[in-house]
Amino acid sequence: MQASKTNFEIYLKSVLNDKELEVHIPEILDNFQLLELQKNDYFVEAGSVCKYFCYIESGILQHSIDVLGEEKTTYLALKNSLTSALNSFKNKVPSRKSVKALFDCQLWVIDANTFNRLLNNNEAFNRFYYNLIENQIFRIDDYRIDLLTLTPEERYKKLLNNENELLQKVPLHYLASFLGISSRHMSRIRKNIK
Repeated sequence: MQASKTNFEIYLKSVLNDKELEVHIPEILDNFQLLELQKNDYFVEAGSVCKYFCYIESGILQHSIDVLGEEKTTYLALKNSLTSALNSFKNKVPSRKSVKALFDCQLWVIDANTFNRLLNNNEAFNRFYYNLIENQIFRIDDYRIDLLTLTPEERYKKLLNNENELLQKVPLHYLASFLGISSRHMSRIRKNIK
């Protein structure tokens, strides 16, 4: 059964929050196509050029890098969010990271040429993208500061308060990697904090 774009439409309206721009939403939606990934399928592999920018209708995408043969999680993109290997997607260069499905995923995707056409010709999409990038910069900045200033226990508590869905759905070793701690330490923290 093919997913409906209703969730994506609701998301766009909430981000744009402007009645004048809402008239452009149908054009945005018409330019996204459904892509289904099975668990462990790659959205993009390191070394390949990322073909798409996507809205996650269902599932979770893991961004990761290989460090001396060990997979390190750099980001976990949840349902009702947008993601890509952005530098690769926008600049058509090989991605430094892999993005794969941790669970079966339904994604609404747009290719780079269509994306750029919308960005240049659709005021609502331009505003939407600007807001998205600005919010991502804020989140990345907070994440980097947290890694330097919070203890592993404090980072776990913050994740528990802000992203409880991750803790319920994502396997322990991915969360530990994302928080910058060992799986063993993560197990101890989870036992001590309920």
